[in-house]
Amino acid sequence: MNYWLFKSEPDEYSIDTLANEKNGFGRWDGIRNYQARNLIRDKIAEDDMVFFYHSSCKVPGVAGIAKVVKPAYPDPAQFNPDSKYYDPKSSQDNVRWFCVDLAFVEKFKSVVSLQTLKSIPSLDHMVLLKQGRLSVQPVTKEEWQTIVAAAKQ
Repeated sequence: MNYWLFKSEPDEYSIDTLANEKNGFGRWDGIRNYQARNLIRDKIAEDDMVFFYHSSCKVPGVAGIAKVVKPAYPDPAQFNPDSKYYDPKSSQDNVRWFCVDLAFVEKFKSVVSLQTLKSIPSLDHMVLLKQGRLSVQPVTKEEWQTIVAAAKQ
């Protein structure tokens, strides 16, 4: 099992949105960064655990936990001309973008803020704090355990 951090703007798709999905899972789609796409396509697997990170909001930070319930498959939005994620260079024979399905696991009592994460010395090398703009990023087991512990305080 691997650990990940997925970033989303809460007014676009939040931990609460995922928690309230009628079918019990939500599609993590719309990724249009090649580095993030490669992680989704090549590294993320079923049963991997995901920190759900709220970005571009009043208090950015880790809002909760999700689990990958369906590994990478072609993002259907890339083929839909009415979607804001449409990519005219994509086709069924030339799939460029992938998505995964996530199931809600837990919402933290309060967001573990970016400010808090930056204050924890053992997280100094975390991808989030080094390459903050990447929307899908790996998290080490030690980082995972540290953040879960911080959420429970």
